[in-house]
Amino acid sequence: MHRLEGPFYDDLSVGTVLPSLPSATLTQADNLAYRAITGDENRLTADVAAYQAASGSSGELANPGLVFQLSMGLSTSATRHAIANLFYRGVLVNRAVEIGETISTTTTVLGMSDSRPKGDLNRGKVLLGMETVGTNGPIASYQRCALLPARGDAPGHSDDVGSADSAPAPDYASAIPTGWDLSGLAPLDWEVGSTFADPMWDHIDNAPGFARMTFNQAIVHRSATASAYNKRLVFGGHVIALAQASLSRTTPGMVTVLGWGRCNHVAPAFEGDHVSFTHTLEAAEPAGDGHMLTILTKGYREDEEGQTELLDWQSVIYHR
Repeated sequence: MHRLEGPFYDDLSVGTVLPSLPSATLTQADNLAYRAITGDENRLTADVAAYQAASGSSGELANPGLVFQLSMGLSTSATRHAIANLFYRGVLVNRAVEIGETISTTTTVLGMSDSRPKGDLNRGKVLLGMETVGTNGPIASYQRCALLPARGDAPGHSDDVGSADSAPAPDYASAIPTGWDLSGLAPLDWEVGSTFADPMWDHIDNAPGFARMTFNQAIVHRSATASAYNKRLVFGGHVIALAQASLSRTTPGMVTVLGWGRCNHVAPAFEGDHVSFTHTLEAAEPAGDGHMLTILTKGYREDEEGQTELLDWQSVIYHR
């Protein structure tokens, strides 16, 4: 069997390490393409002088959203035939990544659990562990759970793969950059417990291009015939990237994203969807020279049928 013909659920077992996709060297062109697709306004990514003044580095910052979306894409050797990606959890982004760094991701099967068949199709949940490293050391670690079809009979796996909320919280404080001068960024001006609804609705476009630029190999993002909806599914990371772009407008003093408490894809998204986002500040803790913020973001599709929730995403960011 050629590697592109798998894996299916019953091809995998706990401990399987999936073949690596190509390492990728980040370029300024990647930053620009990511900004064009998402509209992300992270200041330290957009303004080289601002990043260098804040960090003391002579380099250029890769957008933290771009870095993580590429990390996810590089894990899809496990999910070419995925029916859906169900959740992410325990995401820790260890450090800022600069343009010119080369990154790679290792994907390991951590748990498997048979799901109810759909007609004659046997299916199962696969819990995957990702470790992303770069030229300068570890970048990110996290878990995600995907629903995969089986080739034949259900193999009888019954591991407890848990939910988006069932993993211990990472040590986000360990990822806060030290020695940075944040005085050039906007100060925090947001009350804990308050919710901001971003009035700048957006829409999903360039979805196949975004999947390709992140090496995402999931067939449902390439072919409508692979989807139960008779149209291409949008890469869940694309919705997250638009949510993070909305968050960058809401928090102009953002330094970087430290990680995610959880991320649930509540419903599928499609090319052309009109989307809106709300952000609730759940916690703000003094950290270093700034603040560590925990933010709950909800994403919605807006259409003639009303509002459909697409995304339930809790992020932890570092802000002035």
